[in-house]
This record gives sequence, structure tokens and C-alpha cells, in this order.
Amino acid sequence: MDRRKHRKGHPALLPLATALAIALAYSLTFFYAPLEAQEGFLQKIFYLHVPLAIVTLCGFVFGGLLGALHLKTGDPRWDLRSYVAIHIGQIFGVCVLITGSIWAKGSWGHWWVWNEPTLDSFLIIMLLYCTYQPLRFAIEDRRRQARYASVFAITAGAFVPLSMVVVRLAPQYVHPRVLSSTNNLPASMGITFVVALVAIALLYLSLWRFEVEVKSLRLRLKRAEARRAQAIEEEAGREEVMVS
Repeated sequence: MDRRKHRKGHPALLPLATALAIALAYSLTFFYAPLEAQEGFLQKIFYLHVPLAIVTLCGFVFGGLLGALHLKTGDPRWDLRSYVAIHIGQIFGVCVLITGSIWAKGSWGHWWVWNEPTLDSFLIIMLLYCTYQPLRFAIEDRRRQARYASVFAITAGAFVPLSMVVVRLAPQYVHPRVLSSTNNLPASMGITFVVALVAIALLYLSLWRFEVEVKSLRLRLKRAEARRAQAIEEEAGREEVMVS
């Protein structure tokens, strides 16, 4: 009994930790971190945009790792988890593009700078992952669909860190390299950034786990309905045989 209670209470810890982390992160953002000298209040979007970008890319790699586990085990639950990881990453990626464009317009006077390798590489990654759902659901057979989706997740997930390495080796244009060793953030800004990064990571994990649970429940209900319908058909068939 105690174990069941513990299992029921435990899932609430992650959403609670997420809410507290987000509240702390953006309290620090607006009331602790100083205004940047050149950009002023606009720079506050840094504490949302950059953590979203980092978590998005990590989420895509996470989806690839889960896809590898599906290919290794054949367990459809790993395919579902991989699908959700990529789906949440896509949503976060759209938020990255929106917040980045707002920041770029206020800071550089342009919504996008096409000769900046960091921006272009992220856009290419997002366009690559935009093909995930069409390719996946173009295959009707569920097992083949899961295998091909896992191969895509692994391949695209491996492309993410490779593209980031290429960007780091490219000459810098206008986009700041936040995690560069040459970047000297004040302590207050650095602490706020780390807390914001943890908060966004927890938000990703909370949404991922919630969607996995919801989709798993839906699949179980569909399977139960299919079994019930099959049982009804078999019973009807037996009654027809008995009547004849």
C-alpha cells in the first residue's frame, strides 16, 4: 500500500520542481540580473531564447537515443518516447525562432541575418525535423513506420552535434557565442542563465513525460476497444453458426 501511494505521489514532483524553477529563473531575470549596457531591457529575452535553443538541440539528440533503444529492443514504447521527444523539440524550436527574431529585430534591426552560421544551421536543423512527421505517417504499417522513424531520429540526432561543431569552427559574424570560453558574463547574469537553463530543461522533461503518458493511455484504450470489438464479432460469428 505504501509503495502504491509513493508511486502515485512521485509524478507530481517533476511538475512542482518545474514550476518552482521557472518562477525562480524569471524572478532572477527581472529583479536580479542587471540590464545589459547596449541592449537594455531587450537583453532579458536572452534568458529565454538561449535556454530554449540548447534544450531544443538536446531534445533532438535525446529523441535519437530513444530511437536507437527502439531499434535495439523492438519495444514500441521506445518509439513512442522518441516521437514525443522530437515533437516537444519541434515546439521548442519554433519558440527559439520566434524569440530569436524578436531579439534580432530589436538588436540588429533585421528579423534574420542570412550570413550568420549559427542562425542558418539552426534553421536547417528545424527544416530537417519538419520532414519527420510527413515521412513517418506516410508509412501505414506500424512496425515499419517505427523502424524508419527510429533510423531518421538517429541520423538527424547525429547531425545536430556535427552541425554545432561546424558552427563553432566557422568565423563569427554577429551572433554572440554564449557558452564560449571568451564570454565573460557577470556572476549575476551567469547564475540567472544557469537557473533559466535548468528551468527550461525541467519544462521539457515535464511536457515529455506528460505527453508520453497521455499517448500511452490513448493507445491502451484503442487496443482495449479493438479487442472488445473483435470479441463481439467472434461472439456474433459463433451465434450465427449455432443458428445455422
